[in-house]
Amino acid sequence: MSQVNSKHKEIEPKMEDELRPEYDFAQMKGGVRGKYIERYRTKTNLVRLDPDVAEAFPNDEAVNNALRLLIQITQRQQAQTNVQPTE
Repeated sequence: MSQVNSKHKEIEPKMEDELRPEYDFAQMKGGVRGKYIERYRTKTNLVRLDPDVAEAFPNDEAVNNALRLLIQITQRQQAQTNVQPTE
């Protein structure tokens, strides 16, 4: 018999399966990847920036600030065009 120092003895972690036996994924057929993606897209406000646009903005705050500025400019221009000169 070989002697094993208890300090250096490797303990194998006991694997415990937390899934119940009724969750047999091999028997689950008919799943469709991306089945609800369109529903998800209509209820979210996340957008993906093109790489060249993303380079100009370091974070979401910078994007929001730029969009707010664009909204202000647009509103001012619309207000100016709606004002008709009185004759």
